Amino acid sequence: MGGPVEDHDVPGGRRYLPIAEHGLIGDLRSVALVGTGGTIDWYCCPAFDAPSVFASILDAERGGCFELAAAVPARTKQFYFPDTNVLITRFFTEDGVGEVQDFMPVDGTSAEAERHRLIRRVVCVRGSIPFRTRVAPRFDYGTRPHTIRLSGETAIFEADGLALALTATMPLETDGPDVRGDFKLSQGESAVFALDKVGGGVLPRRCAHTEAEEQFAATVAYWRRWLSASKYRGRWREMVHRSALTLKLLTYAPTGAIVAAPTTSLPEQLSGERNWDYRYVWVRDAAFCVYALLRLGFTGEAEAFMNFVTRHISPGDGKPSGPLQIMYGIDGRTELPETTLDHLEGHQGSAPVRVGNAAADQLQLDIYGALIDSIYLFDKWAKPISSDQWDDVCALVDWVCENWDQPDEGIWETRGGRKNFLYSRLMCWVAIERAIRIANRRGLPADLPRWRECRDTIYRRIMSRGWSKARRAFVQHEDGDVLDAAVLMMPLTKFIAPTDPKWLSTLDALTEELVSDSLVYRYDPQASPDGLRGDEGTFSICSFWYVEAMVHAGRIDEARLAFEKMLTYANHLGLYAEEISHTGEQQGNFPQAFTHLALISAAFNLDRALG
Repeated sequence: MGGPVEDHDVPGGRRYLPIAEHGLIGDLRSVALVGTGGTIDWYCCPAFDAPSVFASILDAERGGCFELAAAVPARTKQFYFPDTNVLITRFFTEDGVGEVQDFMPVDGTSAEAERHRLIRRVVCVRGSIPFRTRVAPRFDYGTRPHTIRLSGETAIFEADGLALALTATMPLETDGPDVRGDFKLSQGESAVFALDKVGGGVLPRRCAHTEAEEQFAATVAYWRRWLSASKYRGRWREMVHRSALTLKLLTYAPTGAIVAAPTTSLPEQLSGERNWDYRYVWVRDAAFCVYALLRLGFTGEAEAFMNFVTRHISPGDGKPSGPLQIMYGIDGRTELPETTLDHLEGHQGSAPVRVGNAAADQLQLDIYGALIDSIYLFDKWAKPISSDQWDDVCALVDWVCENWDQPDEGIWETRGGRKNFLYSRLMCWVAIERAIRIANRRGLPADLPRWRECRDTIYRRIMSRGWSKARRAFVQHEDGDVLDAAVLMMPLTKFIAPTDPKWLSTLDALTEELVSDSLVYRYDPQASPDGLRGDEGTFSICSFWYVEAMVHAGRIDEARLAFEKMLTYANHLGLYAEEISHTGEQQGNFPQAFTHLALISAAFNLDRALG
């Protein structure tokens, strides 16, 4: 659990909580990040990729926040109500103990879903404690002014295009563009604050104590009912289930989309430029999510994503970068222009803050393997794909057969020019190989002679030009000698036997050059320039791939130790960002779907090996 936390100062005296000192709540449409001090530092309404209302994690002064905390010095601890996404932040003071219960009701009825209600219930559980709150929205990433109307215990914040209603069971007062409140609770007493999106037929509605209690119980019941479908009974149940609950929070219920992360521009390196907007659907990340959720028995989410693929990811898009984009908006849109918000200083002063993602137009051939592998697994474990879906698969595989040998930007979205990346070749092989499996198992029509010939050509190309005799290892790109952790996927995709001498030699080379205390770097930017300044931390998905590769190679004890070490780098709630710094801090967007889905897969395979 989280203990006392040091804030990080930045020039000007503003203070930032580290990225890891946050928990996540959500309603399958958007999320809020709640700091260990009780402040909501990030919230976009009404959807993941909508402009922010609270963004103090990106600019402590201009971003906006929702503070709710003890008004006296307190130690804080944060935990999830067991088996749910209801977050509890506890305050331990000299005179008592209190807690803030944060949650967003998951409501299936369209009218209530449009409310996007965020409930913050404060309870004094021992003694008595003074509390304070300050609600300071800053609409449209802090660029759009708003008006405020206060009537009794209801405040309406109104900006052009969006209105939010704050209702409370305690008196509120205005403070410039904000509202604040001070109140004292004794043991057994509580206060409720509810933030609703209003307008379009949704009217402000006070959230009384009884309604808050009912919605708390209903939200707990929803998450426990959802999690009860999990088939995982292994050794790391708590971490695996937290990862599953986190992946579920990253799904967008209206379309079945799965976002890579719910934040933008949290830095991969403080003061670096590696800050990106991850609030979109990466075909690769989402397809891997489907694999992880299917592993645990969550077929509904897999089916919802397959429906998203069918509706929005059409092979007929006709883009110059291929029949598919590498990423889409949560509503399926294809235009994701990248802009910089220069008025925001960035997390701990780490500008730039970016919205949109220019990598959408890159060519990344590996996405076809990730997507078709997930379709193969869905067809095998969940539900047979339809004839129309098979036609789409055939169109994709035919395109891969024509285009697999192009240089591309690769899985890591380098901005240093296209290369013949081994991982891209590998996943093109996966795309064709899995499609052949579906055709054979289901007796579906396909140009099998052509597909097999192409699959075998890719195999031989990888074995001849992806292997470095000098390094005794498979390398990042053809005819090079740079190592890359992406090749850890070679045995995981069943391309090579996990005990093949060439593979074991590669594993040893990766261990020597890219692994630090079980943590794995993607590649060395000095040896393989990626067009960006600065260094980065270890890449957490690669660390879990490393565990799995060692499991398959029979190095079970080493794999288990690496896995257990990796678990110590999670935050107090079991959440991970994209990377881990050399001092053990979480870096990058948070929490990251990639990391959590890889944790699930590594735990599953390690459990199976341990028996």
